Amino acid sequence: MAVAAHARRVVFLTGGTGYLGSRLIPHLLRRGHVVRAMARRSSVARLPPGCDVLTGDVLDRAALQDALAGCDTIIQLIGTPKPAPWKGAQFRAVDRPSGLASIEAARNTHIAHFVYVSVAHPAPIMRDYIAVRSECEAAIRAAGLPATIIRPWYILGPGHWWPLLLKPSYWICEQIRAMRASALRLGLVTIHQTLGTLLWAVEHPPESVRIIEVPEIRSLGGWPL
Repeated sequence: MAVAAHARRVVFLTGGTGYLGSRLIPHLLRRGHVVRAMARRSSVARLPPGCDVLTGDVLDRAALQDALAGCDTIIQLIGTPKPAPWKGAQFRAVDRPSGLASIEAARNTHIAHFVYVSVAHPAPIMRDYIAVRSECEAAIRAAGLPATIIRPWYILGPGHWWPLLLKPSYWICEQIRAMRASALRLGLVTIHQTLGTLLWAVEHPPESVRIIEVPEIRSLGGWPL
């Protein structure tokens, strides 16, 4: 479905071969947006067809900045697959430098809209992950970038279904007044809801920094794919 009510965006996407990126790119293209993605030579073949492909390393700040020329939106999706409490070293080695490199490049090229997939917090069990994502959120604000920061907790989808076993516990916690806010903030969202939220964000850029938490992700998930 081509974009009708909203302007066509020129989107640079990091993490285009990943769990979210590989699913998001076809939807962006179907809605009429131009998508540019960068991947290392060994991964280029895994990018969905139809996007403008650049070969390179997104941790190379100079190359990243050159790649953003002519784009109005950047979606930062690079991150450690299947985040877990014991992956702190990977968060600091991958998530942190890729996020900060994208933010710096966006600031230097005056990108109109930075879209960042962060994580719901606070949640002590994921301390290292949240610390890195919070640092990147702070860097976005310090850079003065108009941005959408999306904070899911766990995204249900292919290969990521096991938390469905927790749904009865979530329901119980949502009925208890003292636990309801935390249960909603750290609730489960689906891949469909997350992709819908990302599409909505791209087509509705904010003037400053906008935060989208789990309840709103669930609501915006009805955005047509």
